[in-house]
Amino acid sequence: MRALHAAMLDGRVDASVAVVVSNSTDCGGIQWANDNGLPTLRYPPSKQQRERNEGLSPDALVEKLESLGVTHVCLAGYLRLIPPELCRRYENKMLNVHPALLPAFGGKGMHGLAVHEAVVASGARFTGPTIHFVNEKFDDGKILAQRVVPVFPTDTPTDVAKRVLEKEHEVFPHALAALVEGRVEFREDGVPRIVARGTEDAYE
Repeated sequence: MRALHAAMLDGRVDASVAVVVSNSTDCGGIQWANDNGLPTLRYPPSKQQRERNEGLSPDALVEKLESLGVTHVCLAGYLRLIPPELCRRYENKMLNVHPALLPAFGGKGMHGLAVHEAVVASGARFTGPTIHFVNEKFDDGKILAQRVVPVFPTDTPTDVAKRVLEKEHEVFPHALAALVEGRVEFREDGVPRIVARGTEDAYE
């Protein structure tokens, strides 16, 4: 999230952060939003809130985002399934980053260091971050962009994680910039591709 915000501030991404949404009220992202004077929302509501019939429903979350002028959604460390209402409203407008080369090493439970542990254990020689559109399943949306990094035989999962994170900070702003600039096209089979700036029929 910080990398995306930095890219917005330096002009690489023509967008701004409208709101930060989290299921936690004290995570790093919420603290960062508070420090920067940005609005925050909690979703999904806590068990206690649900028991008291409080908190945002999926429809109410969509309404809140629309009222704040949200046109695109980026997931950065959000580990829950996205409700169908949000998927429909922001179809092809919502991106997630996954720390492996999907469709490998994805799905339920595959997040954080667990992904890199699986990569190292598999003996794979390459990995890297994937930016994909979000649907109602874990790590199942169409792939928009990827970057490749080597995995060396002596690497630990932490070594791999550091190398992948560096590329995440490059590729996520790159993909988001293309999306908000209208430089994402879809093939007849639905596969997206990024059109290079200032060119025709050239893809990145």
